[in-house]
Amino acid sequence: MTQPTNPQIRVYALLAAACVFLFFYGLGDFGLIGADEPRYAQVAREMLSRHDWITPTLQGQPWLEKPVLYYWQAMLSFRLTGVSDEAARIPSAIDAVILVAAIYLFLRRFRRGSELDGGIIAASSAGVIGFARAAATDMPLAATFSIALLCWYAWYEGFASGSSKGRIYLGGCYFFLALGTLAKGPVAPGLAAVIIFIFIALKRDWRAISGSLWTPGIALYLAVMLPWYVAVQLRNPQFFRFFILEHNLARFSRDVYHHRQPFWFYVPVFLLAMMPWTLVLIVAVAGRVRALWSQGVKALSSADDSWQLFLLIWMIVPVVFFSASQSKLPGYILPAVPAGALLVAEYLAVQRRRGGVVESDIVEGQGSEGQGSEGRSALIRKNNEAKLSPLLSVAHGILCGLLVLVAFSAASIIMQRRLPSGTFAYIGAAVAAFAAIGISAALSSRVGVRLFTRVTLAAVVISVAVMIRIAAPVIDATQSARPVAERIQLFSQEPVPVAIYRINRMQEYGLEFYLDRAMQMYEAGNIPASAHVLVAAQNTQVEVAQLVPGRRVSYLTSIPAQKLDLYWVGKE
Repeated sequence: MTQPTNPQIRVYALLAAACVFLFFYGLGDFGLIGADEPRYAQVAREMLSRHDWITPTLQGQPWLEKPVLYYWQAMLSFRLTGVSDEAARIPSAIDAVILVAAIYLFLRRFRRGSELDGGIIAASSAGVIGFARAAATDMPLAATFSIALLCWYAWYEGFASGSSKGRIYLGGCYFFLALGTLAKGPVAPGLAAVIIFIFIALKRDWRAISGSLWTPGIALYLAVMLPWYVAVQLRNPQFFRFFILEHNLARFSRDVYHHRQPFWFYVPVFLLAMMPWTLVLIVAVAGRVRALWSQGVKALSSADDSWQLFLLIWMIVPVVFFSASQSKLPGYILPAVPAGALLVAEYLAVQRRRGGVVESDIVEGQGSEGQGSEGRSALIRKNNEAKLSPLLSVAHGILCGLLVLVAFSAASIIMQRRLPSGTFAYIGAAVAAFAAIGISAALSSRVGVRLFTRVTLAAVVISVAVMIRIAAPVIDATQSARPVAERIQLFSQEPVPVAIYRINRMQEYGLEFYLDRAMQMYEAGNIPASAHVLVAAQNTQVEVAQLVPGRRVSYLTSIPAQKLDLYWVGKE
């Protein structure tokens, strides 16, 4: 086994540093937000406290909306580091690292020369960064699903060339599909089957269907996936009806949980999830579609053409599939983002090949010009002959500048619903303009292709750093129940009952996680007989007094950022 060269070590260090910063930096700087994050974290906490690895519960009741993979990961995280916001998000961050590593290793083995670009592009895509920082099931599904498809294509390349080897890749496909099924249910094997079938049909390589249906692989899939599904069904006879019929079929066919959006909803969501690589992706996809349209089957003749076709299908199918769903949430199309990242990496690799060299040759200092530093210098000069379109370079630079500007403006947008004004706004605009001009100039130069991912990564790193340092406190104050729980604990260190009145469910689930107790809802008639803290919408003290006649209602404090008041309600 050859030892990594110094340039290779620098490549590994760059990718590792990017992942650590983009996925882990400031992971707990703002509290859990939305309804899902605190709810999933609380489920994992309860499973850990009961030492129960089978039945997810929320406030002691079975919670069967999602399978168990994220809960298992969070349980391990809680056991190792303690229960916290950061620990609840660590599983998704680790899954994102595994996804990026899998993309890098796949490209290094099968598309040598684009591996670093592929890893950086995937790691720095907005969708991956966002969901890598979420205590949710989206990143576990996207990572396992993407690795499964990469494994299948690794097997298919050998199969198409007549090689009998590569079954280990097919086994990997089935293994990661099983994990995907444990992450979010039958959507993982279902979408994978559709993508693979469409690809095979367009290639007219029908032998690949029988080759893919490998009995040991199917057995492996069932061995990994089935035990938990059988165990949870035996313990909870309502599981099949609740999970499969209601939370899969009914959610797809009807707007059961009030997540209705227009049919085209996922087009802008996906384009935003691909930021800042969106423009390059559009150029790459347009070129591939033109080739398919003009050349037909001839455009599928080479290995590179087949790879790009596979990525195109992989990217489109989740977007189209979930667009047909009556219930839409942004995280549903996260599995399409790695395919988009790989298409961008392939586009850049094509531009490099036009210069007659690939990045891995530069890293290793090899090529027809010779070995060592002289050969490496010659390869770099050859690589510089490939240039990006000036228009694309400038447009991409402006997009990166806008990304930086949005990061500087995020706090003001959240708090005041408008762009910031004053000195800080000028500073943000100046930094954004500097980034846009600098990136445009760099990409328009003779080293534009080689610098493309590096200078873009720099803009993303700046944006994430600004968001964490400036916007995170505002997000915490306005979107998370953590500061509300901290206020309650200031008034009472003892776990007194806490009731709620006219607050949203995101605040409700957040308080249940941070206080580790069930909230009692006044609207449902669940008014504690003992003295308790009441979290209520602002300016509702008169209404509260009418709901608890004869009991003393004392005002404690307000939380203006979330339009809440806290009261102390005496016992009956």
